[in-house]
Amino acid sequence: MAMAMARQRGPAGGVAVPFMMAALLLAAALPARVVVAQDLAGDRAALLALRGALDRGNILPWDATAPTPCVWRGVGCAQTPTGTRVTELRLPGKRLAGTIPPGTLGNLTALQKLSLRHNTITGAIPADIGNCGELRAMNLTDNQFTGPVPDGFFSLAVLRRADLALNRLTGGVSQDFNRLKQLDTLFLQSNDLAGALPAGLYLPNLKRFNVSFNAGLTGPVPASLSRMPATAFLGTALCDGPLAACTNSTPPAPPPGGDDNGRRGLSRWAIVGIIVAAAFLLLLLMGLVACLRRRQAPAGRPAGGAAANVHEGAAPLTVTVARTDRDAVKQSHAPPIAPVMIREGGNKKLVFLGSAPERPYDLETLLRASAEVIGKGALGTTYRATLDGGDPVLAVKRLREMHLSEDEFRDKAAALGALHHDNLPRLRAFFYSREEKLLVYDFVGAGSLSALLHDGGAEGRAELDFTARARIALAAARGVAFIHRGGSRLSHGSIKSSNIVVTATRDGAYVSDYGVAELAGAAALPRRGAGYHAPEVTDARAVPQSADVYSFGVVVLELLSGRAPAHALPDGADGVDLPRWVRSVVQEEWTSEVFDAAIANEPRVEGEMMRLLQLGMECTEQRPDRRPTMAQVEARIQRIVEDACRKADFSSTDGSRSVSA
Repeated sequence: MAMAMARQRGPAGGVAVPFMMAALLLAAALPARVVVAQDLAGDRAALLALRGALDRGNILPWDATAPTPCVWRGVGCAQTPTGTRVTELRLPGKRLAGTIPPGTLGNLTALQKLSLRHNTITGAIPADIGNCGELRAMNLTDNQFTGPVPDGFFSLAVLRRADLALNRLTGGVSQDFNRLKQLDTLFLQSNDLAGALPAGLYLPNLKRFNVSFNAGLTGPVPASLSRMPATAFLGTALCDGPLAACTNSTPPAPPPGGDDNGRRGLSRWAIVGIIVAAAFLLLLLMGLVACLRRRQAPAGRPAGGAAANVHEGAAPLTVTVARTDRDAVKQSHAPPIAPVMIREGGNKKLVFLGSAPERPYDLETLLRASAEVIGKGALGTTYRATLDGGDPVLAVKRLREMHLSEDEFRDKAAALGALHHDNLPRLRAFFYSREEKLLVYDFVGAGSLSALLHDGGAEGRAELDFTARARIALAAARGVAFIHRGGSRLSHGSIKSSNIVVTATRDGAYVSDYGVAELAGAAALPRRGAGYHAPEVTDARAVPQSADVYSFGVVVLELLSGRAPAHALPDGADGVDLPRWVRSVVQEEWTSEVFDAAIANEPRVEGEMMRLLQLGMECTEQRPDRRPTMAQVEARIQRIVEDACRKADFSSTDGSRSVSA
């Protein structure tokens, strides 16, 4: 017994040496994540190394002399079983560039939430990301990551939300995703993924999934993903599930001279005869229509004569196209406002609401005006018209087909013309005929809020800081609240970002198209802009004030997130159910991810941002009785703007003092 114990202990250079060597070999064989730093000092070193690799322009204002990294912007800490650790890293839209070296992110072993979205980080997703075993939410969207999803990613057992969209990831969608049992959101769209989706892919908690615009993905959608919407697979070669059924093979071509049943196809002359007959019938129909129109024209005047007189001897006007929404309008070389209604005779005139304009103009003058298209929607087309001499400038809305009588149209237009407010474009005149209806407004703004948020990309949104966005929301709220004060039955009816015109200084706004849906008599809700509609609204002519509040709340969420609601853009790009999406992110306790990267880390106004977000969520409550009134909304945004401006003034004063000191 004594001899055995002596042999175990052994003197230096004795039999204990093999035991020590075995221990060292075992330690070397352990996974790398076991030997990384496990304290706040290690987190600090990892963050500084990460900044050194990515922050080449010294953008991150991290004070290396601070006693703790927990005070650095974008870094969050919490108590863990091993002490205070870095648990959040949020650096969206910070112009970070370069590759992430090993031993940086992988050393933040207590990290729970990671957001590096909207940067230009290159290279592979770090292989040691698997060391972050507590990671619950990861957002790497809109970077330039390349290569396949690393194996370490699939060891993140508690990961719930992963957004890897808008990168350059390659390879396939691995069945190893099945190891992420807690995953409820997986966004992989707009990458370079290829191959088939694994038939055995199964994530029991998955609620949101998207692999759209990965052109190399082929084959059937797995049964476990068939419940996802078809938009989750756009821009791929996938089939089955919510998409068209897969075809295993192409049908054989028919034999020459006939089909596979031996029946001969049509001869060449038979096809020519059919075409000639169809053309003859078309010409006959056109002739009949022309005859009917001549009979309807006044005696002694050819059809369209007045229109010819209006433009007689004038050169064709060139229409300059202006895009204040995402509608692309093709250039034209004909007067765009000149309506067909002149055929009815010359007795129709513009009807002015209130006093006549300082510089008189009539319908003929308006039709001769140079014009540019500034918006197209379900209810009509809007033009910017400049009268001869360059002044005044008007906004003319040409309504689509409608069914109101002239008396109904006149009464409703007069009611709208009586609304005078600094945040509502003034309705100056209207025109009504059987075939044409025009509304003439003061031209008030430089562009729509929708264009500022979605047409200019991240750089365009970066020009709108939080205070500017809050001011725009306040101006719009004032205009809508004024409409509501006119009576319980008065509402705007079509609040959306494309109907909010922002001033050139980008600190104010006008709410356009108020009452137009009711004026147009359009009962059906247009699909375009469906993401703004309150759930209880079924008739565009009868939108209650509480539904206006809901639509305004969606605009507030759009302002804060920079994301477009569902069906708000012509191509449907990036449209989401904003109220539902915001609530899902807030419930995941990652509220900061709601905010547009351009404003996410603005100093001093975090509280005001949260207050405006809370207001937007209250406005978009499903039950109308739980929504605030527009008067209450206006008052609350007023206080938010005042507080944000006060903090901005204090920051400016404080900054100037520190510089002078």
